[in-house]
Amino acid sequence: MARPTPSKPKRLVALDGTGKAPAAAGRVWLVGAGPGDPDLLTLKAARLIAAADVIVHDGLVSEEILSLAPASARLIDVAKRKSRHTLPQDDINRLLVAFALQGLTVVRLKGGDPFIFGRGGEELEECRAAGVTCEVVPGVTAALAASASAGAPLTHRGMAQAVTFVTGHAAHGDPDLDWAALANANQTVVIYMGLTTAGLIGARLIAAGRDGATPALIVVNASRADEQRHPTTLARLAATAEGLSGPALLIVGEAMAMASSQTGPASFATPSSSAPQDDEGEGLHRVRHGEERALGRASRTTQGRTQ
Repeated sequence: MARPTPSKPKRLVALDGTGKAPAAAGRVWLVGAGPGDPDLLTLKAARLIAAADVIVHDGLVSEEILSLAPASARLIDVAKRKSRHTLPQDDINRLLVAFALQGLTVVRLKGGDPFIFGRGGEELEECRAAGVTCEVVPGVTAALAASASAGAPLTHRGMAQAVTFVTGHAAHGDPDLDWAALANANQTVVIYMGLTTAGLIGARLIAAGRDGATPALIVVNASRADEQRHPTTLARLAATAEGLSGPALLIVGEAMAMASSQTGPASFATPSSSAPQDDEGEGLHRVRHGEERALGRASRTTQGRTQ
């Protein structure tokens, strides 16, 4: 049975102090929860969440996704916000190892993808150093969701021959980026965590030679019901970012001229009349039956690996 949607995330850290050896070795799964829309979870991510003993999650993981956890699972919120962390990263690393050494199945649930500015590499290193099995389940990173919902491709044969993901936030001081390389035309630059440094980013790119008229897009809460899209230009990036808040992406590049300004995520309703069918609907039945068999095989495979 799925866990009812909690009114407030639990912030519980409870380790077994008995000192007894676990019956079986635990495991850590670094799981990408995607940008927020639960429909963008992978099937594997959903199965692992439903089978977890412990879920250590980011603050950006939506309540709809957390509600997929079993009622018996411990939910531990380790939200990170700018200049305010529930737990330092080193403590999160040690927490994952400690739970796994108790023989528990631990899901480290991250917004987006664990390896795209998610510090998943640091957690993987800690698990390996402690001899804990750690596996990674990729997720839809926010840039892909923002690009898709806006109808503005990150790459395009005529407008963007490359795409680069960078961070607008540095641990100390301004982001140390290769501004000259990022200023080349006909490429897309995606800036994560760049809302508060939009002015600096725009100024540095223009100073390095990028045309101030280059199309740009700011997307807040990509894929969620309250998604906002703000088409602009590189020269007006700072002015457009002013007053915005929430998880946001800055995307700069010629292909952003294709962006729709309509707010809210795209509808994923399945068309009912375009699917080809034979005279008696047998073709559609075979497709559904094939899907059920494939899902059953995938479920058994994943369950076997988590036991």
